Amino acid sequence: MTMSPHEVQAYVLTYLETLDCQIMERSPAHVTVKLSPEADKALTNRPYYWGFVERTGAPAETMSFTFVFDPDAYQQALEAEEAKAAQLAPPASPGADPGTPEAPKETILGRYFGIVPSLPQLGPGRILKEDVVYGSRRLQQIFNAAREGGAFVNLFEQAAKRQLRATAPAVYEPWLGVCFKVEFACDLKKEELHFIGISLKTGEIVEKFGSKLNRRDLSPRLAENMHVQTAKVSLSDAGAALESHLTNRLLELDYSWAEKAKERLDLELAVVDTYYEAVLREDTPEVDVDVDTTSSSTDGSTDQEYAGTGSSAPIQTSRSGPSRIQNARLQPVESTNVTIGSDVELAAEAAVQAESETDPEQDKARQAVLDREAMKLQYETRRTEMIWQYEPKVKVTAISSGMFHLR
Repeated sequence: MTMSPHEVQAYVLTYLETLDCQIMERSPAHVTVKLSPEADKALTNRPYYWGFVERTGAPAETMSFTFVFDPDAYQQALEAEEAKAAQLAPPASPGADPGTPEAPKETILGRYFGIVPSLPQLGPGRILKEDVVYGSRRLQQIFNAAREGGAFVNLFEQAAKRQLRATAPAVYEPWLGVCFKVEFACDLKKEELHFIGISLKTGEIVEKFGSKLNRRDLSPRLAENMHVQTAKVSLSDAGAALESHLTNRLLELDYSWAEKAKERLDLELAVVDTYYEAVLREDTPEVDVDVDTTSSSTDGSTDQEYAGTGSSAPIQTSRSGPSRIQNARLQPVESTNVTIGSDVELAAEAAVQAESETDPEQDKARQAVLDREAMKLQYETRRTEMIWQYEPKVKVTAISSGMFHLR
């Protein structure tokens, strides 16, 4: 879907005129406008300024913009105006060089402070220029503002002049109008708009409700000498009736496109399954546990436990032979501790060397397991993407709605 510069200009001008913006200059390629307070709040993103204005009651200064809808045509128009202005300008003096710029005029401040270069214009008189084309950020912002501000409207049909002079007031008939967007999506996409209205007095449902409104003069202001009639059908019941009516209309459509989309989905899933079948059927390689490291660490801890037990065990003495204990030569304990400590250090160094010297076959096996898990995740993700893209869907969304009081 796209929009021509003429369509973009028509849409933007309709939005600006609806919000009572002041059109200062207009051409087929651009428009210069001074925003209204409502449009300034929606488009300029100045919440702190408007908060200050609302708190203090100061007069609001809205911003001005030049929206360019056709940049090429606008640039050509500017160049034509500059060329025309150059032709109407007075000729330069004979002695002056045409390539040199004109010297600035001498002023009183310039005598004391020198020549000051011109500064960009700031403040309320500044006019910003932006290109508003299809896909631009400003046009998307206008779309969002129009969607939020026009999601629900309450309009009254203006009465004729003879009704204003009538003695008895006329009665309005309330209507609820809803604009539905129906989206038919698979690997292809199609959108339809259905503007349906229902009378809150009789329950009558009218399709193409917009064509009925185009012939009437609508305004948000209640006309004089007119009376609003109380609705007999509630809004919830009217909305449910419109949804049921649209659902019945959709059931009558031809859904051969959905069957073809399912066939394409099955074909794509078969291609994905065939591609990943060989990888998923591979046996997971076994990862062996390093027995040498475990046994060496276990032996080292066992030796350390026995060494601790021997050093801390109490010496058993017998009362019948005290002389033997006195004459016995006891071995120093310090030398034993040194020997045991060195053995423990050697065992620890051997364990560290065993851990550092890993088997390359085991590394390859672990990497193969990780690669297989990653491939499985990729396979599941690919299937999910295919189902999301090719599975036929019908989505209905209520874009906008409104109460229309018609005569």
